[in-house]
Amino acid sequence: QVQLVESGGGLVQAGGSLRLSCAASGRTFSRYVVGWFRQAPGKEREFVATISWNGGSTYYADSVKGRFTISRDNVKNSVYLQMNSLKPEDTAVYYCAAGLWVAGTSAKYDYWGQGTQVTVSS
Repeated sequence: QVQLVESGGGLVQAGGSLRLSCAASGRTFSRYVVGWFRQAPGKEREFVATISWNGGSTYYADSVKGRFTISRDNVKNSVYLQMNSLKPEDTAVYYCAAGLWVAGTSAKYDYWGQGTQVTVSS
């Protein structure tokens, strides 16, 4: 069992940066793939980025590639999403999720946090 808590969201102007954190409980956290997803009002949840259990592999949605960076610290049981050059279309609730497979689909992730709001003003 893994419990996830996101933090770091907030209001930022376009072009600014935010760093989201996903803190996990559970001694087996280092075995899990962790992904970030987001959901904007009236839209479906979409994949943002994912990182393998040891951080050796990372994948990004085309919409964030080159602007967002996912990383993890298994000693601290945490995963991070550094978001630079933010755009108004990045506005959404951001969720972290843990699963056993590197995937871009939410169905492959078994554990989810409650989400953190990111709002980018123009």
